[in-house]
Amino acid sequence: MNVEEILSKLVSFPILGGQSNISILTWIKEYIESYGVEVHLVPNKKEKKASLHCRIGPAVDCGVILSGHMDVVPVKGQDWTSDPFTLTDKGDGKLYGRGSCDMKGFLACCLAVLPNMVDKNLKKPIYFAFSYDEEVGCVAAPELTKAIKNYYAEKPKYALIGEPSMMEPIVGQKAIYIMDTYVNGSAGHSSRIKQEVSAIHETMRLILWLEKKMDFLIEQGRLDDRFHPPHSTLHVGKVNGGIAPNVIADKAHFSWDLRTIPSDNINDIVNEFQKYCKEREDQLRKIYPGFKIQNKETHPIVPHLDTKSNDDVVELIKKITGNSNIETVSYAAEAGHFANAGFNSAICGPGDIAQAHRADEFISKDQLNKGVEMINKLVEELS
Repeated sequence: MNVEEILSKLVSFPILGGQSNISILTWIKEYIESYGVEVHLVPNKKEKKASLHCRIGPAVDCGVILSGHMDVVPVKGQDWTSDPFTLTDKGDGKLYGRGSCDMKGFLACCLAVLPNMVDKNLKKPIYFAFSYDEEVGCVAAPELTKAIKNYYAEKPKYALIGEPSMMEPIVGQKAIYIMDTYVNGSAGHSSRIKQEVSAIHETMRLILWLEKKMDFLIEQGRLDDRFHPPHSTLHVGKVNGGIAPNVIADKAHFSWDLRTIPSDNINDIVNEFQKYCKEREDQLRKIYPGFKIQNKETHPIVPHLDTKSNDDVVELIKKITGNSNIETVSYAAEAGHFANAGFNSAICGPGDIAQAHRADEFISKDQLNKGVEMINKLVEELS
């Protein structure tokens, strides 16, 4: 099968983040095994989904991991002009379909080059590491990286995460954490605002704390010009509460996300916020003993990526792509998990991130072919 045929098959599996991925996992596993390569699964606790990893080549140190995810984001509510789960060629040099860009295109490139990997006399190994639930928090990445480290006696050196980057090396990503904050106050007539505790008023104080914290970091010069914007961000995207203008709200909640540059510690900021929440609880329980603030994680922490521009993995990517324009991104990817596991990590893959998560998502045929070319050059480099 060529790369477009493989991509067509992968796109046909409508596996969203959070759903069982057994169907696409089974197809990929059987495809890899048809070339005599042993595949190992890393299931979740309920065994309804799994990541996979495998090695092509000798069991020696300094191999390269090629990593991507099998899940995609939903299409509901988007105005597609073609079936999102049928790879569509409209004759404009683009291939349309959900996941074509993010990031089944890269998986297709890996699988298309597999026969060449098997035929070549590799002196250093190539590993595949394909995960589930990347789109809902990079959930599988920590266990997948742990499984790779524990299973193989040799030590892979590099991890290349094939998120769409227009084939340019990405050396940095912000960390991300998403939370829901719930505030429980006391209901009453609006004339009693000083005798009750308004959940909405307290919610606004908490939101203001987040905004002031972001401003403080900027004022302190906590900047990294590699990123756009060059500072950590705290953003509230949803607020709910109240039933009428003359009723003191007893319940309110808001959803917010935190994206930090590598020099800011995401846990420190979260701990500061939770400390402030505790201070507000202690103060306001003097008015209403049942006052409570609860913070619930809705997206686990995805660690930052902070690879140096002269690291070996960057030089390798430059060599196999011919691209020397180094970039960073503000979105989250699994590269931070691979870096935390001790692999020299960077992002590089076919497609434009601007096409991801939108109606009529596409990857250009040129980018898809460049992805295949990059991996073939990697094979030559390791042979």
